[in-house]
Amino acid sequence: MLIHRWDAARDEAEWRGFVHAQGFGHLIAAGSEREYPVVVPTQFALVDDEGVDTILMHLARPNPIWEALAENPRVVMSVAGDWAFIPASWKAVGDEDPAYGIPTTYYAAVQLCGTAVVVNDPEEIAAILRRQLGSLPIDEGQVDPIEHGTKLRTIRGLRIAVAEVRAKFKYGGNVDAEHRLAVAERLLERGGPGDRAAEHHLMERLNAEESAS
Repeated sequence: MLIHRWDAARDEAEWRGFVHAQGFGHLIAAGSEREYPVVVPTQFALVDDEGVDTILMHLARPNPIWEALAENPRVVMSVAGDWAFIPASWKAVGDEDPAYGIPTTYYAAVQLCGTAVVVNDPEEIAAILRRQLGSLPIDEGQVDPIEHGTKLRTIRGLRIAVAEVRAKFKYGGNVDAEHRLAVAERLLERGGPGDRAAEHHLMERLNAEESAS
């Protein structure tokens, strides 16, 4: 993933906040000498496991990823979202000709890289489920995962200790405040899917720059 200096995450809090808010990504396992990697869309939880950022998740036993992990346990959890298309005309202010604007897409993307450890023990799988459910809104009165008994044997758990984080927040950081504010105003006016989230990222980053100057 190309990350220009103006698109890099400001700090850990920025990329962590985004990952926790999304909670869903694509787990990518390259395997060994495969024509294509295995890509699994999945819910997950990013937790602090004794001071180590760790991805916790579970998948069904028939999932094709297990064979790829046996070949090569190194994986990438790719999380992307809060995207919005920015038309060329939005990037013009004052007497600038909107025809010369360059359209683009604003988005956030975080890639969490690490080595996967497969969990087969039912009690350990239940522990993973508890921590996953702890990060989600759940129904009142829901039973503890261990109470599902033999059903736990239909799934496997995964623990992935995060060794590298690549984070990108592409929200116009390469242009001045005037142009970014013009885009922010238009995002709020349009109000389409992803527009408010994109405007929020844009303004947070702009305000942080102004506070630091």
